Amino acid sequence: MATVEVRKLTKEFTGHAGEGVHAVNGIDLLIADGEFMVLLGPSGCGKTTLLRMIGGLEDPTSGDILIAGRNVNGLPPRARQIAMVFQSYALYPHLNVYNNIAFPLKAAKLPKEEQKRQVEWAAGILGIDQLLKRKPRQLSGGQRQRVALARAIVRHPNVFLLDEPLSNLDAQRRASARDELQQFQRRIGTTTIYVTHDQVEAMGMGDRIAVIDQGSIRQVGTPEQIYDDPEDTFVATFLGSPPMNLVTRNSHIDGFRPEHFFPREAAGGADDVVPFQFTMQREEYLGAERLIYGEVDGVRTIARFPSTTPIPVTPGHTAEFAVYRRDLKRFNTETGQRLRGQD
Repeated sequence: MATVEVRKLTKEFTGHAGEGVHAVNGIDLLIADGEFMVLLGPSGCGKTTLLRMIGGLEDPTSGDILIAGRNVNGLPPRARQIAMVFQSYALYPHLNVYNNIAFPLKAAKLPKEEQKRQVEWAAGILGIDQLLKRKPRQLSGGQRQRVALARAIVRHPNVFLLDEPLSNLDAQRRASARDELQQFQRRIGTTTIYVTHDQVEAMGMGDRIAVIDQGSIRQVGTPEQIYDDPEDTFVATFLGSPPMNLVTRNSHIDGFRPEHFFPREAAGGADDVVPFQFTMQREEYLGAERLIYGEVDGVRTIARFPSTTPIPVTPGHTAEFAVYRRDLKRFNTETGQRLRGQD
């Protein structure tokens, strides 16, 4: 296991017009020993480029990468004691599961008995010991993912780098694979950096999340911190489904989660609420919850309630809704940055 640290890390590419394009722009990030860190952001934000630089597949334009306190700039992937699992899994189709897992051990010229011991250990951890004689084409997507992980862990790396390894799975399988992957990481305790654009994966798996946009980190924190206490409007709207409501009022932006938006009368005589005039348009029934869509001051706004909460929705009707002051976040209208102390 090891810490991973990047200091002022930058990657610049040349654009079509010959201009410099910063895929990663001066990122500082420290990942603790044994931590599960998620790099979250939209497509093209630089998260995969950052991961590839940590893994030695891309050379940084400037900055430093330290693994276990050692500067690894310029070192090939094998010398960094890391293991990578990608979206494609990259299994050898002509080899069975046993030989796919054993491949890095054979390359390292380990004795056959040690190879067998390591393969059986990794397969047992991931619950694929009964699949060792099968070829990749005979496996489901989830099974192939576990084979790729087993092939990675037999190398006993200091760091795992995972680039959207669940994106090829269907929705139901992804939910169970998230749980399996998180339990696996907890058992072995290896420092893990996981790239995804899926906020559900990030919230459900990460010890901490680094939200990245346009090559820069917008916020780093626990899932609770990122969701409940966003640093800017990008983080506020990228996390959450539906996202945080943002309503411009006077010289600032008021932000509040849909689940914190409710009819004013529900607060009784409480005076620690901020009222809003909410013009309802339609509702959406999602089984366990209902979403009510409408507008506040001409801005699209959403309220979320349990399906058992009886709130009549009449399209075009305006009702007084409210948010408890403690749940209101305020942002600068020009920069989108959080206005601390003014919530």
